[in-house]
Amino acid sequence: MREWWVQVGLLSVPLLAIYLHIPPPKLSPALLSWRSSGGFFTYKDQNIFYRDSTGAVGSSDVVVLLHGFPTSSYDWCKIWEGLTQRFHRMIALDFVGFGFSDKPRPHHYSIFEQASIVEELVRHLGLRHQRINLLSHDYGDTVAQELLHRYEHNKTGSILINSLCLSNGVSRLCSPWRHRLLCNNGFLFSILQYINQRKKHRDRWVGALMSTSVPLHLIYGPLDPVNPHPEFLQLYKKVLPMSTVSVLDDHISHYPQLEDPTGFLNAYLNFINSF
Repeated sequence: MREWWVQVGLLSVPLLAIYLHIPPPKLSPALLSWRSSGGFFTYKDQNIFYRDSTGAVGSSDVVVLLHGFPTSSYDWCKIWEGLTQRFHRMIALDFVGFGFSDKPRPHHYSIFEQASIVEELVRHLGLRHQRINLLSHDYGDTVAQELLHRYEHNKTGSILINSLCLSNGVSRLCSPWRHRLLCNNGFLFSILQYINQRKKHRDRWVGALMSTSVPLHLIYGPLDPVNPHPEFLQLYKKVLPMSTVSVLDDHISHYPQLEDPTGFLNAYLNFINSF
């Protein structure tokens, strides 16, 4: 925990760059390759980037990956190849406002909209009647919870959820440095409204997790400064005793799929193969 301020400082650098309108650096070859291997679909005049790969022969299983804040689908790059050995189809997207997707201004960004974008992508790919495994991280955890709520309440257009795996979701508390930055940048203020949305709709989203019969799992990096150990894990197990949990090595922090891709992938595949 003594190094939490370092990680918060590192996170604030790209946000400060946005505030100061510093031009982004050129894309690395890896990012260019990621973009070229994906495509776009349109949701309400917004261009949404996604990547759709086929993998294991003989499997019909589909996994949809939901990234966190303030990053993109590229967060899944280190486990993508491993997933192709187990799943027939792997799908990831950049939420509106993130990555290669459009970033409209002004715009009311919301978890509800992001969930609708995921549903529209599933329909766009012809998977409306396919059972979907959701794998989410951080901000994506909350989008997954909204999707789960819609599924459990038989909402029109909701996707069929086969399983849900969460990882290192963001705390609903907003730290002081974020408040100062929000006051100076309308785009960031709009994006970060999800923090207030999580507090406002807690009963809806936590309730979906508490009442679901969908197999539920958590992969957790215990050095996470946003969801500190052991408090976060104790609360999670208390609220969701039916969920299984994988705790990674002590030095793994908020981005476990990048920091320990082998451990993360093994934990996820063990969960998927358990039911």
